Amino acid sequence: MNLEGLEEELREKAIRLESWFKTYSKALVAYSGGVDSSLVAYFAKLALGDNAAALTLVNPTYADYELEEAERVAKFIGIRHIIIKYDSIVNPKIAENPSDRCFFCRSDLVKELVKVKEKENFDVLVDGTILDDLKDYRPGLKALKEGGVKSPLLEIGFKKEDVRALAKFLGLPNYNKPSNSCLASRIPFGERITEEKLLKIAKAELIVYSLTGAKKVRVRYHEGDIARIEVARDERRFFFNEKVMDEVYQRLKDLGFKYVTLDLWGYKSWENLSIRNKDKL
Repeated sequence: MNLEGLEEELREKAIRLESWFKTYSKALVAYSGGVDSSLVAYFAKLALGDNAAALTLVNPTYADYELEEAERVAKFIGIRHIIIKYDSIVNPKIAENPSDRCFFCRSDLVKELVKVKEKENFDVLVDGTILDDLKDYRPGLKALKEGGVKSPLLEIGFKKEDVRALAKFLGLPNYNKPSNSCLASRIPFGERITEEKLLKIAKAELIVYSLTGAKKVRVRYHEGDIARIEVARDERRFFFNEKVMDEVYQRLKDLGFKYVTLDLWGYKSWENLSIRNKDKL
């Protein structure tokens, strides 16, 4: 791997990441198609060749358009891509949407990952957790740790800016893809998650993406079929057009939303619409 021209500290991290994988003979990457897990998949493939694989678990909280992107990037990397479908919301601890829902969801996810790991005799199961993830409320990280999932980017000290810079240097097509989260995060804690709601959210976000050109989109689902659209603060201007607003409104109404609103502040990374934090809404 030619790293000439890469900043020294980042070059050192890249070398350490490749070396990290070479301590194993077979690696399975928990792969969402985001830039973090894509970088992990890239280095797993680089270090282990055909003894590396990327596994995407498809469930109702994972949008179809995310899977399409994941497949495209996996093909670019050249890594074997395993896709398995399972129904996450049959678990009542997930469907009831408690504040620690992510822990139960990740626990179930790890069980599915471990099944493949053991069936195909992989040495190690890895994910794309980075230092930035430790700053947010993420109970799912505990489940990953308890399940034996290793996080090489975290161990080496990668921040999001490192991941994006290295991914760009290596030519990964999703190096600038905005961070995303599962569709369940659009529903306030305490409100039941259903496949119907998740499908409606996924379709609504795809509409907003296509009509506005915004890159960071969340359609928050509120009780009473209310859609609250969030986009990055520097992308709010994409709505400063009556024709765009009218079309977004009508298309989301056609999906079954009774009210369609735009959050004037824009995207909030700290917010999962917790019923415990209504003062922040």
